[in-house]
Amino acid sequence: VQLQASGGGLVQAGGSLRLSCAASRSVFSVNNMGWYRQAPGKQRELVATIISSGRTNYADSVKGRFTISRDNAKNTVYLQMNSLKPEDTAVYYCNAQIRLSAWGSERAYWGQGTLVTVSS
Repeated sequence: VQLQASGGGLVQAGGSLRLSCAASRSVFSVNNMGWYRQAPGKQRELVATIISSGRTNYADSVKGRFTISRDNAKNTVYLQMNSLKPEDTAVYYCNAQIRLSAWGSERAYWGQGTLVTVSS
């Protein structure tokens, strides 16, 4: 299975973007889902996570501006990004803990990354 991310692009400071990430096929279960980002010259960092029950967690730098959500029926996670700042510029990666079958073990999958560029 692959995670397919989309929605990145170029936006002015103060603008909004919505990222989406979907599993490429049906799976047995999806537990935690999340978004991470990596800016040039920096390490990858957590942006937001959401568990299957809907409980969320955010990095302090995006609290109040970003909202993570998921559609369990579609195995899709979203990231609504508002009030974007130039420092939000990065490649955004989605992540999901997936179990492919009832007898398999859960493991982490990563999307291919989508570039978000915020101009000042």
